[in-house]
Amino acid sequence: MAKAAESAGILMFRRSASGTEVLLVHPGGPFWKRRDAGAWTIPKGEVEPGEATDYAARREFAEELGVLPTGALLPLGSIRQRAGKIVHGFAMEGDFDLSRFASNVFEMEWPPESGRFAEFPEVDRAEWLSPDAARGKINPAQIPFLDRLADLTAGQPLFK
Repeated sequence: MAKAAESAGILMFRRSASGTEVLLVHPGGPFWKRRDAGAWTIPKGEVEPGEATDYAARREFAEELGVLPTGALLPLGSIRQRAGKIVHGFAMEGDFDLSRFASNVFEMEWPPESGRFAEFPEVDRAEWLSPDAARGKINPAQIPFLDRLADLTAGQPLFK
């Protein structure tokens, strides 16, 4: 049996007077253009053979958002998405400036079977969201990452 694909990502969070917010991204490309609820995700991507999941999570954050995150990572465990992909999640307290957002791009034939190729951003948007708003946008399989982050941050400062 083939091994399930594995990804790793970072659920960045910040705290303010109005409460905790989490950073989510929206996938780019024509298939995701009109999807919102259930389409958003933590910045994540494929773990290369032999690569540590924490390293992959930092690399993918940098590829999708344009900034290499350097803070401490807190493991959030793993989840399995509907198609079978395993995602290893990490939490990181930080304050990513959305004006610095710059995603890498990918190329694909578009429209299908047209013989024409176009470039699309891997991620077309990033937003800071309240945990409640994030629940309505995130891929449902990734909701446990929000729950685990809530457990980690409940009533205690993590980093100073």
